[in-house]
Order: sequence, then C-alpha cells, then structure tokens
Amino acid sequence: MTYCVGILVEEGLVMIADTRTNAGLDDISTYRKLHMFTKPGERVLALASAGNLSVTQSVLSLLTEGVEDPDTGKPETIYDAPTMFRAAQLIGRAIRKVRTIERAGFEAAQLRFEVSFLFGGQIGDGPMRLYMIYSAGNFIACSQDAPFLQIGEHKYGKPILDRAVTYRTDIYDALKVGLVSMDSTMRSNLGVGLPIDLTVIRRNTCDTEVLHRIEAGEPYFHDLRERWSAALRAAHRAIPRPPYGPGAK
Repeated sequence: MTYCVGILVEEGLVMIADTRTNAGLDDISTYRKLHMFTKPGERVLALASAGNLSVTQSVLSLLTEGVEDPDTGKPETIYDAPTMFRAAQLIGRAIRKVRTIERAGFEAAQLRFEVSFLFGGQIGDGPMRLYMIYSAGNFIACSQDAPFLQIGEHKYGKPILDRAVTYRTDIYDALKVGLVSMDSTMRSNLGVGLPIDLTVIRRNTCDTEVLHRIEAGEPYFHDLRERWSAALRAAHRAIPRPPYGPGAK
C-alpha cells in the first residue's frame, strides 16, 4: 500500500509520498513514488503514484518517451504539453495505452489493473493545478473549497487535513499538516512507511523550492511525531468527561 497527498494553497503546492511497496514481517522494500519533471523557469511538474508498480513504471516511461497525440498523430511527452490540463490528459492516455497493452496478461493472471496518480505543478504563466488521475485515465481537479487530494491509504490522514488546511493556509504550515497526516497514516498502517519524499513548489516560480527525502531518524520528523502525540494526549485530558453513566452530573 502507499499514501500520497497533494495540498494546493494560495502560495503554492505541497506534495508528499511515502516509499513503501511491501511490508511483510520480514520483507520491507521501498520505491520512489514522487517523480519530478522540471525545466526551471518553464515548467515544474510533480507526479505521485499509487497502485501496481509495473503499471506505474510503464506510464512513467511513456510520459518521457511519448504518447501519440490524437490531434496531430505525433508523439507528445510530458515536456511538450502546453498546459497542465493537456499534461493531465497525456497521463490519462498513457494509462489507457498501458491498459490496452497489458490487459490480456492481467486477465490471465487474474490481477486487477490498479493505478492512480496525483499530478500537480505549473507550466509557464498558466495556472498552478493539482489533479487526481484514476486508473481509467479520467481525472478531477483540486479546488479552493477542498484544497487537497489523496491517493492510496488515505482514510487515516484525512481528518487532520479536513480540520487544519484551507486555501489560505501558509505553504509551510500546509507541509507541516501534510507530514502530520502522513505520520497518522504510518501509525495505523504498516503498509505506509519511511522514507518520505516531499516537494514544495511556490506559485509562479516554475521551480522547486524544496525537494527533500525524510529518512528514518531525521530529528525534525521525530520531533513532529512526538509533539503531535503529546498534543493529542493533552487535548484528550482537557476535554470534560462525557456526562453519561453512573456518577454523571
């Protein structure tokens, strides 16, 4: 399993992804799930993946090698797409092409074709966007009313995002809340784990401001986990006892 979150606020974009691909008792492996496609000053694109690893790798290869443009018949790469919308369409076409190529093999092995992506960034002076792209190749866009999207094991990390993130949230506060969301997921699901890859992209710069990997034992993330746990315990103690049962007033 995996967990990836993208947060689009007024100042820019935060994307965070874990790296765990297998979490058996004696078999834990990792793979980078946050991929960057950048031409500084021209475009900065972040793509986070969840689902079947072979499908993910095939889609990534097609995005750099090219997928046929139905209008021109020529191959188009992620570096050619003129807008974020067109780039999201390109990813959808790449997913559908992989599905067509691999369908027989998946059906013979009785495997589900499962893949999803978070895709965010900015191209030129166009608007910054964040999309969730499904295994059918269709997609939805993030909005100011709901300024985050998640893929993978999202249920454990969603409550903190719902309560703490708005479109006006400071971009580094958004990063902090995103990391708390990741920690909450890691606490509840062994299939999500370190290292964690993250990027911060400020609006209208077309470049990464932060591109970082959190490894096990990193002091800031350890401190964040401890402080969040302590804050939850303190909040629990501060809330009055429910007025039910024997002795209730």
